[in-house]
Amino acid sequence: MNPSAGHQHFSYKTLWDIAYPIMLGNLAQTLIAMTDTAFLGRLSSIALGASMVAGVYYFVYSTIAWGFGTGVQIMVARRLGEKRYKRIGVIFEHGWATVAVLAIVLFLIQHFLSDAILKLFIHSPNIYEAATEFIKYRHYGILIVCFNYLYRSLYIGLSNTRCITYTTIVMACVNIFLDYALIFGHCGFPEMGIGGAAIASVCAELSAFLFFTCYTITRLPLKKYHLFVFHKIEGWLIKTILRLSLPTMFQKLISFSSWFLFFILVEHLGEEQIAISGIIRSVYMLIGIPAFAFGATANTLTSRLIGEGGAGALGRTLSQILRLSWVFLLPIILFCLFFPLTVLSIYTDDVVLAEASVPSLYVICLGVVAMSFGMVYFEAISGTGNTTRALIIEIFVQAAYVFVIWFMAVYLHTDVAYVWLSEFTYGTGIGVLSFAYLKWGKWQKKI
Repeated sequence: MNPSAGHQHFSYKTLWDIAYPIMLGNLAQTLIAMTDTAFLGRLSSIALGASMVAGVYYFVYSTIAWGFGTGVQIMVARRLGEKRYKRIGVIFEHGWATVAVLAIVLFLIQHFLSDAILKLFIHSPNIYEAATEFIKYRHYGILIVCFNYLYRSLYIGLSNTRCITYTTIVMACVNIFLDYALIFGHCGFPEMGIGGAAIASVCAELSAFLFFTCYTITRLPLKKYHLFVFHKIEGWLIKTILRLSLPTMFQKLISFSSWFLFFILVEHLGEEQIAISGIIRSVYMLIGIPAFAFGATANTLTSRLIGEGGAGALGRTLSQILRLSWVFLLPIILFCLFFPLTVLSIYTDDVVLAEASVPSLYVICLGVVAMSFGMVYFEAISGTGNTTRALIIEIFVQAAYVFVIWFMAVYLHTDVAYVWLSEFTYGTGIGVLSFAYLKWGKWQKKI
C-alpha cells in the first residue's frame, strides 16, 4: 500500500475487540434467516424456498440503507481519528433525517409493487403464492431496519461495538420465540405459517431499534459527541454524506440484486433446487460471519488510520485482519466438511433434502475462504473514502458473477452446487482487484 507518514498499528486484541461485536451484529440478521429457515424447513419445502426468495428480495431494499449507513460510518470514524468529536453528533443527526425519507420511499415501493415484481420473476405458482404471503408482512420491517443500520454504523464508526452485542441477543431471542409461536401456533398464538415467520422478523427488528435507542440515550456520552442536540440542517453535509454513500448504496444494490437473480434462476431449476439453496444460503450467511465482520473492521480502521495520519500502516493492518479472519473461519469450515449432515440437520429434518444439499455445502466452504480475502480489501477501499472506485470494481466483478450464474443455471442447466461456484468467483475477483488498487492506486483523500 502507498507509503505515508505515520507508523500507527493495531494489536490483534484491538482488532478482535472491534470485530467480535460486529460478528454478533451480523449474527443478528443471520439468526433471523437461520431460525426462519430452521422452522420453515420443518413446515414444507415450498415455504422454505419461498421465504428464501422473498427474504433476499426484501434484503435488496434493506441493503440500500446499509450502503447509506456505510457513508455515515466512514465519516464518523474519520472524525473520531481527527478527534473532532462534536461533529459526530451532527453527522448522525443528518443521517437520521435522510434515513427517515429513505425508509418511507423503500416502504412505498415494496407496499405497492412487490406482488407485480415477484410475479415477473418467480416461475412456480406455489412459490409465488407463499412468497407474496411472506412479503405482505415482512416489508413493514424496512421502516425500522433502515434506522438499525444507521445505529450500527455509528457504533462501528466509534469502534464502540458492545451495544451491537446486546442488540443481537435481544433480537435473536425475540425472533426465535415468535417464530416458534407464530409459525406453528404455540403459546396461544395463531398458526400463521410463513406469514408468522415474517411477523416474527419485523418484531425482532423493532426490538433492536428500541434497544439501540435506549442504549444510546443512556450509555453514550451525548455531550461529548453532541448527539440529539438537533442541529440546524447543513445542506453541504448532507451532500457530502450522499457523495460518499451513493456509490456504496448502488454497490450494495447491484450486489444483492445479483444475489436475488441467483435465486430466481435457481428457482427455475425446480422447487427442490430452490429448497436446497434456501438451506445453503442460511449456512453460507452463518459461516461467512467472520468474513463480513472483519471486512467491516477493515473499513472503519482504514478511515480511522487516515484520520490519525497513519495511512502508512494500512498494509500491515489489513494483513493482520485477514489472518484473524482465516483463524476464525478454519474451524467452522472444517466442521462443515467433516460433519455436513449434522450442520444441515439444523435446517431440515428431511434426510433426502439434507443429503442433496451436501455438495453445495462443500462448494460454499471454498467460496467463503475467497470471500474473506475479498471483503477485507474491498471494504478497505470504502474506508479510504473512494466509494466511487469501489462501485466501479463491484460492477466489473458482478458482471463475471452473473455470467457464471447464467452459464451454470441457464446454459448448462447443471446441478445447483455448480451454480454456487459463482460465490468463489465473486470473492476472488473482488479481492484481487481491490488489493491491486490499494497497492498501486491513488487512494488517499480528505472527506
